[in-house]
Amino acid sequence: MQDPGSPPLRYLTAADVRAAMPPLPERLVLAERTMTALVDDADMPAKIGVHPRPAGSFAHAMPAWLRGSAGDGRDDLLGIKWVSGFGAANASRGLPAIHAIVVLSDALTGEPTAILDGGPITAERTAAVSGVAIARYAPSVQGRPPRAAIVGAGVQGHSHVPVIGHVLPTVELAVVDRHPERAEALAAVARATEGIGEVRVAGDLVDATADADVVVTAASFTTPEQRGALDESAVTADALLVAVDYATLVSAAVARDAALFLTDDRAQFLASRDAGAFDGYPDPSATLGEAILEATSRPPHGRVLVSHLGVGLADVLFADAIAGRAADLGLGTVLPR
Repeated sequence: MQDPGSPPLRYLTAADVRAAMPPLPERLVLAERTMTALVDDADMPAKIGVHPRPAGSFAHAMPAWLRGSAGDGRDDLLGIKWVSGFGAANASRGLPAIHAIVVLSDALTGEPTAILDGGPITAERTAAVSGVAIARYAPSVQGRPPRAAIVGAGVQGHSHVPVIGHVLPTVELAVVDRHPERAEALAAVARATEGIGEVRVAGDLVDATADADVVVTAASFTTPEQRGALDESAVTADALLVAVDYATLVSAAVARDAALFLTDDRAQFLASRDAGAFDGYPDPSATLGEAILEATSRPPHGRVLVSHLGVGLADVLFADAIAGRAADLGLGTVLPR
């Protein structure tokens, strides 16, 4: 029997999560709060993971705790994301490559309070972190609209389009994907998105990135033949590169030559580099949160690289906001304990 004092346990499907997703400006605030909280107000270890039989597959556990403002901890946040990636194995079955759930717990008692489908959260929190980086570190241009490129027309490509339109209004956008039909579909979405100006489908990677002020790389992790394809010859001298795909596309030479190299989480970056994911990359200049808190300006010249590792704290913050909105809207299923 459930303790009458226990909080309800709410389950939110992907559709529930999308319906309760905070509006874009609020998502950007949540993303910035995540980045700055990681500097001093959170406890979040590097991801732990296992690697099931299908080649290239993984399953990661991403716990996080955030200290709230109340002295007794009643507004602390506690949760975990469980995410699996089965790229090539699932493609042949017509299944998504990534599956995830986020579990929230009461930070004072440990009782689970919500279980959320993590797919939409992953997409939107990642794009929002990119938006924070783009708003602060995109190069300033005069006399023309800003230019951006999205490399990869999958879930992350789609989630980044409205964010780019919001933080770079009137932007001219190039999209490219190994599958032309996916690039065409993303271009059609972009043309109907507020803030996006001209849109074109690029013929290849260099065509998309050669004159872009901002490049977002969101290629599949299961395409090793593309590794390091985005080198210094493929991007402008002052471009901002936002790498959602670890080091799949952005070469180590670009990272070494960058005037400013930021990542969302230093410990996770170093652990991933030790495992070979960022071979040849230098230590980051700072985390994005440190750069925000220290008011680090964009260097007057040179490229800026921001590498996503994907942090569980972002999932927990977004999940908490979504769960609260879902409760207000009467969404989801309250499960028996």
